[in-house]
Amino acid sequence: MTFKKLSLYVLPIIAVAFASCSKDEDVVDETFNYTVPATYKFERNSVTSVDYSGQSSRLLMLDEMGNYYKTAATNATVVDDVVLSQMYSNTNNRFTGAGLNDSGKLLKDKTAASKDYFSLYLGGGSTAEQVSVRDFFETQFKNGNTASKGTTAAPGVAGVYLDGTSKRLFAANGLEPQQVLLKGMMGACFMDQIANNYLSLNKLDEATNKVDNTNKVLATGKSYTTMEHAWDEAYGYVYGADNLTVTPNVFKFWSSYINQVNADSDFNTIKADIELAFRKGRAAIVANDYKVRDAQIDIIKTKLATTSAVRAVFYLQEGKAKLATGDAGAKSLHALSEGYGFIMSLRYTNKPGTNSPYFTKAEVDTMLASMLSGTNGLWAIDTLGAKLDALSTQIATKFGFTVAQAATVN
Repeated sequence: MTFKKLSLYVLPIIAVAFASCSKDEDVVDETFNYTVPATYKFERNSVTSVDYSGQSSRLLMLDEMGNYYKTAATNATVVDDVVLSQMYSNTNNRFTGAGLNDSGKLLKDKTAASKDYFSLYLGGGSTAEQVSVRDFFETQFKNGNTASKGTTAAPGVAGVYLDGTSKRLFAANGLEPQQVLLKGMMGACFMDQIANNYLSLNKLDEATNKVDNTNKVLATGKSYTTMEHAWDEAYGYVYGADNLTVTPNVFKFWSSYINQVNADSDFNTIKADIELAFRKGRAAIVANDYKVRDAQIDIIKTKLATTSAVRAVFYLQEGKAKLATGDAGAKSLHALSEGYGFIMSLRYTNKPGTNSPYFTKAEVDTMLASMLSGTNGLWAIDTLGAKLDALSTQIATKFGFTVAQAATVN
């Protein structure tokens, strides 16, 4: 078979698949001859066939929500939990970013909403869990409101705490609502959509998607097939904010943390592995090479889950180190809150070959409860260190790296 070549080619691929035939026919070899572009650039008839604008919008929305907490803490104003709730559901025009209010996109309906984990038809997670997860984030809005009305945060007391020259808001148990929202949503929304929805065969090959992609039947009025678009949407949840110029200071979420993990010599191929897998899988879809596509899905799921695990251990150990120096203030609580959020993300990972997370919901819930099990939660510095070490070891062992390796990541 042949197809129009893409620009910026590298890594030529030649694969041979054996097509099944009737007993009266000879076995026919199907040859895939295509190349993988050096960047995530795919075109059809000289027009881009890539679109992940909806994912970019959601990254910007979460970024604005995080900045809302930050601005309130800095300016000593009250966090309005109603405003945050409306941002979460994109109602009442609460965003300032261009086009976000009218985008038709929202974060809430994509939280704990994947086909594999939260579709009752497919035997996924329960509606009760979905509601519980979304309510959890609503609670972070309320916790921000309570903290912003307080004075100085202290054990059992919500309030504001000085982190160097910056002010941060903390709940009575020591968790930072802003960081729990940001890191938690990276898992419950972004990770869940990437690993358990858009890269799920239940989504990619849904209905006539595979036949339509093979025959290059395009989505109505678009330059891409439905399968191509689903793959792009997964890509957008990782890289959808990387090239935005309207908000140059936007937080890049998974893309940023992949880079941070990659900066450590123990994990310095993870960035290239993920980027290549996305490009290679997309090129394979164009070429109808579904075996190679599926192999790239496994790579992305594995490497993205590893990124979450490494960052979880890193922040647990960073928080512990600050506690050991007698700093039970904003810097340690901030780090531990990030670790808490990354542990949450582990529930939304997807281990190849299992269609299940590396850690079950029950296991993740137990880990999170352990962090907060002492008197006044994260403020319990006398007993917290041992718990942090135990959790770090549990996570590192599951993923096959050491605590020391993860703790050195910047």
